Amino acid sequence: MNKVDKLISELSPNGIEYISLKEVASINRGKRVTKNQLNNKYKIPVYSGGVTPMGYYTEYNQQANTTTVVKYGTAGFVNFIEESFWANDVCYCIKPLEKEILNKKFLFYYLKSKQNLLQSLKIDATPAHLPTDVIKNFEIPTPPLKIQEEIVRILDKFTELEAELEAELEARKKQYEYYRNALLTFDNKNGGGQITWTTLGEIGKTSMCRRIFKNQTTEKGEIPFYKISTFGKKANSFISYKLYNKYRNNYSFPKKGDVLISASGTIGRTIIYDGKPAYFQDSNIVWIDNDQKKVLNKFLYYFYSTVRWNTQGGTIKRLYNSKLESVKIPIPPISLQKHIVSILDEFYTLANDLSIGIPAEQKARKKQYEYYRHELLTFKNQGGGN
Repeated sequence: MNKVDKLISELSPNGIEYISLKEVASINRGKRVTKNQLNNKYKIPVYSGGVTPMGYYTEYNQQANTTTVVKYGTAGFVNFIEESFWANDVCYCIKPLEKEILNKKFLFYYLKSKQNLLQSLKIDATPAHLPTDVIKNFEIPTPPLKIQEEIVRILDKFTELEAELEAELEARKKQYEYYRNALLTFDNKNGGGQITWTTLGEIGKTSMCRRIFKNQTTEKGEIPFYKISTFGKKANSFISYKLYNKYRNNYSFPKKGDVLISASGTIGRTIIYDGKPAYFQDSNIVWIDNDQKKVLNKFLYYFYSTVRWNTQGGTIKRLYNSKLESVKIPIPPISLQKHIVSILDEFYTLANDLSIGIPAEQKARKKQYEYYRHELLTFKNQGGGN
């Protein structure tokens, strides 16, 4: 029997009372401030319920250690703000009425554990919103404070460990970026004078898939069709295998290992084509059809991440073929390219691979945390339910 179970057995052998939130906490909306009232020179953060401030203001309207729940937009999202802040009008601010009944952090952890439920209770209007009555009548368990404090202690420890892993991972990513930039910066000393400078257009032509029209796509189908909005994510459009096979065999199509690059929207996002059946939006997703005897695909992939792209356009930026092809690139001997790639592969894997190292530990710790949070915040209801 763990300490929490022991305390429940001693202090609440008949179960825990569930009470509507309005009976144990104050629930107030924030007050609107506009973007032109904000200034980064001010010190008070302004929250709309998200995890980062929308800006800074001259005064606060909420004390530190307050739970917020988003009312509009990402309705139902739960946050805990540990500093005094200005709450904007799109979020509810929730605070216990009496310390003897409800611990502030326990309130947060319980509502956070029910975030998916809260989000499912929003009204899909314009804008989507979480009604005040839903929050006010939302039931929350009220175990004795000793039990709440022990649960908070355990969950705080998990949060602390997650934060340590996050900081270590961030340091690892910065280390990767440092070595990537150092290894891909060449002069007469770095590379032993063996470096040839050229342009992307001289190592291969810019290629793209043939245009796919909307009436050729379906929401479900055989071959994923990646638009710029789903590039590097999960496809939400498909084309027939017949059309895919025809276009792949008769027009430009990437080879396995080719580096695909976004030429619209968020410029310069890259993926390495894995060779699996898929099709890509013309002109928005392109690749340099390079000769690997001169430039390795993986070397090109890492090089792309160091480039400051010269884009054109208004609201929607574009990387035109001529701008892409004019980018200068250093070409070391293949042996040196392989050496650089092997080093960067190792750093990249340590910082990003979910199956090993810190990312894997983060993934495991998150599952463990969610399991224990569920177990710790699930109580026998005095009224007979959960």
